[in-house]
Amino acid sequence: MASKLSAVSALPPMVPFPETTWRNHLVPEEWEACLDAWISLAEAHLSLSTPDFIRISSKDESLPGFLTSFAAELASSHDISRSPSDLSKTRRLRKQSFLLTYRLLEVGKPPESLIKWDFLADVSKVYGKSHASKLVTLAWKQSSAALEVSMGLIKTVLTKELDAGLKGDLKTSEIQLKRLNHLLHASPEACAFFMAGSDFLDSLVSCYKLMNPPLRKAILSTTYLCLIGLTEGEKPRFSSLIDQLYSLKSAAEAHKAGPTNSNDSLVAELVTVTPVLKQVQQRIDASGSDSSRAKTVITALDGFRKPGGSGRPARLIKKRISKGKGVATDGDYGHTSHNQVHIHRMSLISQVQDLFPDLGSGFIVKLLDEYSDDVEQVIAHLLEGSLPPHLESADRSEVLESTHQISGDYAPDLAPRSTPPQLPTRRNVFDDDELDQLAVDTSRLHFGRRNPDQTADDILQDRSNAPAKAAILSALAAFDSDDDERDDTYDVADVGGTVDSATPGNNPEEADADIRDSRDEVLFRAYKLTPAVFDRDAGTRRGEPRKALKEETGMTDEAIEGWALMQSRDPRQMRRLEAKFSNFSGAQTELAPTSWRAGSGTEDSGRGGSRGRGGRGGRGGRGRGRGNVAGPTGDKETEVARHKKDANKGSQANHNRRDQRAKKMARGGFPG
Repeated sequence: MASKLSAVSALPPMVPFPETTWRNHLVPEEWEACLDAWISLAEAHLSLSTPDFIRISSKDESLPGFLTSFAAELASSHDISRSPSDLSKTRRLRKQSFLLTYRLLEVGKPPESLIKWDFLADVSKVYGKSHASKLVTLAWKQSSAALEVSMGLIKTVLTKELDAGLKGDLKTSEIQLKRLNHLLHASPEACAFFMAGSDFLDSLVSCYKLMNPPLRKAILSTTYLCLIGLTEGEKPRFSSLIDQLYSLKSAAEAHKAGPTNSNDSLVAELVTVTPVLKQVQQRIDASGSDSSRAKTVITALDGFRKPGGSGRPARLIKKRISKGKGVATDGDYGHTSHNQVHIHRMSLISQVQDLFPDLGSGFIVKLLDEYSDDVEQVIAHLLEGSLPPHLESADRSEVLESTHQISGDYAPDLAPRSTPPQLPTRRNVFDDDELDQLAVDTSRLHFGRRNPDQTADDILQDRSNAPAKAAILSALAAFDSDDDERDDTYDVADVGGTVDSATPGNNPEEADADIRDSRDEVLFRAYKLTPAVFDRDAGTRRGEPRKALKEETGMTDEAIEGWALMQSRDPRQMRRLEAKFSNFSGAQTELAPTSWRAGSGTEDSGRGGSRGRGGRGGRGGRGRGRGNVAGPTGDKETEVARHKKDANKGSQANHNRRDQRAKKMARGGFPG
């Protein structure tokens, strides 16, 4: 047959593998005919000699199209067979596709569609790490430049989308990361390419802050596979690995110093859930390169481990105690049920397939039997590639065939029973709203803030949602200021237990008022002299006038600029400050006395005169008759008069007794 094929100049083209929607329209007979045709053509290409294969197969444009479509559909569907006969043909076609891909990659210039990251990622998922690594390594050797261009494009796109955060296409990034993880698992060269530099790893750390659990899981897997991939291959890249670990340590320290939870970071989750630190340390020790820097950074990263976190917790299975009263099984009637899979083991299979979707359920059952249903050991041995020889050579795509046949006609107790009372349904005010009925427009839904770039100044300048002037005026017209009038019935007039705030030292607001007045006076005079010192720009803030104003008032730049802004908005406040801090010295023009005096014919309010008890100084100098308390400041007699003004006040009234009683009541009503 080989001699006949050597004389053939070309073979019939191979149509691409159809998608799931097209396969469902084919009847079983037509589908089997398609499988037979693909198998025959694949065998024909594989039977060619190397020169004929280069002359015929390498130039057949339909062959790469079939291989890429077959790998993509097999990676997305997992199972494309409809019957047991289809299963055997699918496995045969799967093996022939692997051999055809390998031979096409061996030629001098492989087809461009086979030197792309998405095809190699699908191949890695379909054939697993042990077989796919041969194809990926061969692709790197034959066309490393073309493969670097393809992976460089996806690296740039992913870095840009992950850095964008909520503004990026997170769903597409999640799908691409999950697809890329299969290639990273099979190719240490791909891991080294994506770990070159720090931009890709920084984007992973930055995007992990978003509360998106599926995306977080994909980011965690990508980071773990990239770091472990640096320790694999013919020449492990431990130097680059230590640099990336140091970058992760710096990112974890920056996250811990921030306002968010220190345990909610990529590094904390990575060192807690995955065995990355343990595997890295073991492989560095096995290589013989004892690096103190590596031990230091690994120890530092181990300090970010979450408290109480040790990966996936062991699944607790409650064992039932057999009392000899169970329902009769098929074994009691001569039938066997050893091939039946219990429901808890199906859960264990799904846990393994979450990380290794290319593994078949039958192969995973063999792994669980080998390691006594310990999922952690199964995953660890798969990641390290340390399976026993009989499992390493087994078919990893083996599917568990269901043999659950019910041979007995056992019928449970189906006696009619009354319907139990239904639980009450909880309802709230949001029931049957537009969001509950899924009638809300998707443009109104968003993650986080609707407009992250909007600042406070933008909100203040946006007058679209501001109330109308008529509404403000109507609200002011409806406001009654008398409603909030303070009730002063029991104020200072009732001195039974109050402290007179008019007495110096009893009003706590006096000290604050003095400080405010002094600051307002300084700011007012500076505002009048040089208004430019209140400008809101960097040059004014660094200038000497602003620095002197800050030192004199003790206020910040924002407070000073805010004070000036309030004065410009409130002209009444400016008029009050002008009236309060004008240049008036306090001296009044002396007025001539107008009181009547004996012998003068005019009124005089001076001291003297025989006015009985009402006169000042008419009782021999008692009371306030000595000295003049209203004299000029600094005069000796005036100061003495002011000092002795209230010396004998307690003998004339009960002021001292009143003050003492008020102080006693303020202490709680107890004497002493």
